[in-house]
Amino acid sequence: MAEQLGVAVTAQGEERPLGPGERYLRADDIEALALGAWILGTGGGGSPYLNLLNVRELYKQGHKVVLKDPMTLPDDALVAVLSTQGAPVVGMERLGDPENSLKPLRILEDYLGRKFDAVMPVEIGGGNGVMPLMVSAISGLPTIDADSMGRAYPEAQMTSFSAAGLQCFPLAMADVRDNEILIKKADSWKWMERISRKICTEMGSTASTCKAPRSGAEVKKFGVLHTTTKAISLGHAVFEARANHTDPVAAIVENCEGLKLFKGKITDIERRTTEGFLRGRAELEGMDEDQGKQFTLDFQNEFSVGSQNGEPVVMTPDLICVVDSVNGDGIATETIRYGQRVTVLALPAPDIFLTPRGLELVGPRAFGFDFDYKSVF
Repeated sequence: MAEQLGVAVTAQGEERPLGPGERYLRADDIEALALGAWILGTGGGGSPYLNLLNVRELYKQGHKVVLKDPMTLPDDALVAVLSTQGAPVVGMERLGDPENSLKPLRILEDYLGRKFDAVMPVEIGGGNGVMPLMVSAISGLPTIDADSMGRAYPEAQMTSFSAAGLQCFPLAMADVRDNEILIKKADSWKWMERISRKICTEMGSTASTCKAPRSGAEVKKFGVLHTTTKAISLGHAVFEARANHTDPVAAIVENCEGLKLFKGKITDIERRTTEGFLRGRAELEGMDEDQGKQFTLDFQNEFSVGSQNGEPVVMTPDLICVVDSVNGDGIATETIRYGQRVTVLALPAPDIFLTPRGLELVGPRAFGFDFDYKSVF
């Protein structure tokens, strides 16, 4: 998409010139982003639908979202890393809103004594890929075209910033009851995960968060770059395939240089919400070219391992994406259900998670499996 010239509209209705590397996100871009993020979420990140509805309404009110190329960030820029933390199934019942998503950012600004220059998602997957756009629309801050996962992961230490050894604190949290939490310091990323997860569980297993702030230099060097654009491109590819009556699943594979692993229907699903996570397993029975075969998907918020006839064939950090076999919609761990006709895809992982430190954080052993990572690619 060509960069659009003109002015950006802030939350206060004032206009400012677009800066270097900035462009408006059109309404159709946001629709495409929601679909692309749903697929890239690997079953997690929460449904983007409610956040999409919020952004649609903000656009109707005249707000706009500006997307900024991370490579144009000044080194000393201060970037807010945003997410909704918790079990995805809870997000289907407890609705978020832009003002609540903005609260943790304001908490950190008060603590730091400095305003943020931009926002970004901690993960591009699912609803968390769309959530910063709500904050961007009402605050006037640009959204950075980057995240720290290139997908969705369930735990705080499973990020590119953690893999790079960056500081994990401070962190702010807020909920719908007007509870506000500031974690000033934690011993490690794993301790930050443990502490914030306990708080999140007490908040009802869902909370808005603003992670440790990142500098422009850190985002450029250690972020997973241009993932918002990637999700938008993916969403547009699926929409185009639907409009042209071609195969949306094939469009996903082509757009993301992925692999089609299995086509089947869901024959059994077991899930439980424990300690702020959605854990479980789905069983598939093969259809068409995979008739007579069996496939199993294990998940912790996101799909972590896929096994065929009892043998693991795909595993994190490769992206395991389950999509509707007809329309290409992403299917989440909280919405997957008996009888669905689905296709299991694998997409390549960001390079940073293929390093020894990356595999330590997000490889199969990090999810409790007793085997080492083997790429399907």
